[in-house]
Amino acid sequence: MPSTTRRTETSHLDTFARDNLPPESDWPTFDVPFPDGTMLTYPDILNSAAELLDHNVERGFGDKPAVRLRGEASMTYSALLDRANRIAHVLVDDLGVVPGNRVLLHGPNNPAMIACWFAILKAGAIVVTTMPLLRARELRYTIEKARVTVALCDARFDAPLREATQAVMAADDSLQIRVARFNTLDDDSSLESLAASKSSEFENIATASDDLAMIAFTSGTTGTAKGTLHFHRDVLAICDTFSAHILQPGPDDVFCGTPPLAFTFALGGLLLFPFRVGASTVLIEQPSPQALLEAIQDDGATIMFTAPTMYRSLTPVVQDWDISSLRKCVSAGEALPAATSNGWYDATGIRIIDGIGATEMLHIFISASGDDIRPGSTGKPVPG
Repeated sequence: MPSTTRRTETSHLDTFARDNLPPESDWPTFDVPFPDGTMLTYPDILNSAAELLDHNVERGFGDKPAVRLRGEASMTYSALLDRANRIAHVLVDDLGVVPGNRVLLHGPNNPAMIACWFAILKAGAIVVTTMPLLRARELRYTIEKARVTVALCDARFDAPLREATQAVMAADDSLQIRVARFNTLDDDSSLESLAASKSSEFENIATASDDLAMIAFTSGTTGTAKGTLHFHRDVLAICDTFSAHILQPGPDDVFCGTPPLAFTFALGGLLLFPFRVGASTVLIEQPSPQALLEAIQDDGATIMFTAPTMYRSLTPVVQDWDISSLRKCVSAGEALPAATSNGWYDATGIRIIDGIGATEMLHIFISASGDDIRPGSTGKPVPG
């Protein structure tokens, strides 16, 4: 069994999140072998942003499409790396971020959100992604719970965030929160304006594999939302278990889906899994059945992530669209009834990969694919 004893000192200067972890003896260990007897192993020094973004450019995928917003031109891996590096400089140089700070990320699914997500990890900070339609009081709860010091916000969604940050600082003068807006060129203080003069090169912080990378908040179905903390190694582990062994994507795949990136189902399906293999992702800011079918038909999406409710909405109309590129579909977030699974199969010839996941586990941990799929039954423990 791998040891849970720290072998590498943390890179985090702000240790608030680490100080609130349970004892190391209670940390999860990667001690479940794959069918071939191997187990998950990661180097002591690991920055998951470098592994998922920089590495794809280093291995020759720089000119390959990485991310696009539905209906817009794609952004290559090189262009995304350039943008993330510039934002990382803004975080450090202009917003005073130090490793271990919590940085809130607020907005709908779009390329700027992904660039910011990578930039936060590159700077050694901890990303706290929030649902775009949260109200001020919900954002205030997240800010206070995670002790957020910087927030990056889509300019179209900044009103509730500004209300929340002002309320937090009025109640607690020890917490000062700096806010930068993106997806706007209207002012000199926007993230784009600040990033324009920065270098496109950034030296990624050498985080430890068990330095915290993100705090994901649960939906709060059992009370108040809980902040679940995940290491840099955990970000890669869900790629190397569920994605690698159940989904099995390749670099030619194009991912699409409807959940927001703050939902870890989407974080895996629309960001981590495609980037782990050098594939591309199509983002939809305002999800709907039509927008999803357009992404498949017009953008050639091959893998789709959405909930059973959406599959039921898509089934009666899917025959009106060219979905010939689509080859795999994943469902989570709620129970997938056999009738929904069979109805989709009858309409498309594609069996839905169902899964049970949890914010606490980051992604799906029980699932099945291919001939192992049994409609009405979720599956078996994910390898590893």
